[in-house]
Amino acid sequence: MNTSRRATAIAGALVMVGMIAGALSIVPALEEPHYLTLISAHEGQVIAGAFFQSIMIPAYVGFALYLYPTLRKENEALSLGFLGFRLIAATFHLVGVILLPLFLVLGQEFAQAQASASGAAHLGVLGEVLRTGRDLVNHVALIISLGLGDLLLFSVLYRSRLVPRWLSVWGFLGAGLAMSASFLVLFGLTDVVTPLYLAINAPPALHSVVLALWLIARGFETRTLTTSAG
Repeated sequence: MNTSRRATAIAGALVMVGMIAGALSIVPALEEPHYLTLISAHEGQVIAGAFFQSIMIPAYVGFALYLYPTLRKENEALSLGFLGFRLIAATFHLVGVILLPLFLVLGQEFAQAQASASGAAHLGVLGEVLRTGRDLVNHVALIISLGLGDLLLFSVLYRSRLVPRWLSVWGFLGAGLAMSASFLVLFGLTDVVTPLYLAINAPPALHSVVLALWLIARGFETRTLTTSAG
């Protein structure tokens, strides 16, 4: 297996690692109406969520880094932009990781406030602000950063035919759908855990799986790489 083929296979594997880690980073207790009373009893969920979200950082950035040397030969400006947006998304991931332990502190304070019948309402408002902020980071800022980067990625792939054009077109549509779902969350037209939000994000998620498997099994088009190198 040559260097380029190995790089695309690793990039595809990192997509799968990122998706699995993303699914495992969900903290169900935070989606419950009375999450502040539940969070202390579900400390393991919060810690696991932070751990798996932290795994997503090297997975998402590594995907771009492994593809960048090949993409740069096709279009350096677009490839650099793709890598830059991945680094921005990694920063938002890190913010999301940092926010999670704050819920544990808030949950402990809320339990003490309820026991003494003082300040619980204030902490409830603070909790909603924190939960809304986390949703905006994870499902708006992060997704839009990834989406903009993916538009640049699939622009390079479409022009170069490193992967079949139908896969690049699907990537364009998937990025657009993911970002549109984020804007719906931003403007309060839907919540994160709703059938609408999940339905809009289903095609992009399926595309990520197909792209990952393609990169692992097939890699980039060999004849295209040979032509570009010449």
